[in-house]
Amino acid sequence: MTQGADWAEKVALVTGGGSGIGRATAIALASRGAQVVIASRRVPEGEAAVEEIAQGGGRAAFVPTDVTDPAALAALHEDLLSRFGRLDVAFNNAGFQERRAPLCEQSDAVYDTVFDTNVRAVFQCLRLQIEAMAARGGGAIVVNASVSGLRNPNPGFSLYSASKAAVISLTKSAAMEAAERGVRINAVAPGRVETHMMLNSNVMAMKDVAAGLPVRRLGRPEEVADAVVWLASDAASFVVGHVLCVDGGFMAA
Repeated sequence: MTQGADWAEKVALVTGGGSGIGRATAIALASRGAQVVIASRRVPEGEAAVEEIAQGGGRAAFVPTDVTDPAALAALHEDLLSRFGRLDVAFNNAGFQERRAPLCEQSDAVYDTVFDTNVRAVFQCLRLQIEAMAARGGGAIVVNASVSGLRNPNPGFSLYSASKAAVISLTKSAAMEAAERGVRINAVAPGRVETHMMLNSNVMAMKDVAAGLPVRRLGRPEEVADAVVWLASDAASFVVGHVLCVDGGFMAA
């Protein structure tokens, strides 16, 4: 990817940016010229992502962050604004999926982890990001949802699916409120993508998952990253409150 003038002055934040879709998005944003801040609780992966970006000529910084800790999220945004003076783009990507099991076998602790990571952290990020962006005239936020929040064909992931349905509703409501302040908010809903979470979900053999999609293959993190970058770009300036499915036709089948 080549750098663009519209990205050169932008500062972008990616939570859960050390691996999978988050890492691919951080690399994609940096390749276009943005200064990228990667937040993750996985320190080795976060530092490795920054190193990969630097080797490609991009600019990135890593901030160890547990998104389930409100104080850590507040400190992350305060540090980012202190260091760079602005926040133009945010990709709220960090997520957690429970071990596959029937609803009656899930514990309160697992429920808390799923919803604290997938919903409460997004709520807190949105609150901080909308204020930071609106104060400088606007910005763009993308939330990583999931097709599981729209349709869940796989029993055993009731908490994950419910959390993603909640975050889709939260995203749309926030988008309606923030638009008049110059902050565009949208979501991506990935389908079956080759990530650590997907490959360890024990849904079924990955070849069978791929065979069930119209395109007959799993998605790549980079394909979701391209969708995120587009939603965050000026090219999507009239797109607000949208959930873009990047799913190989899963929702259409």
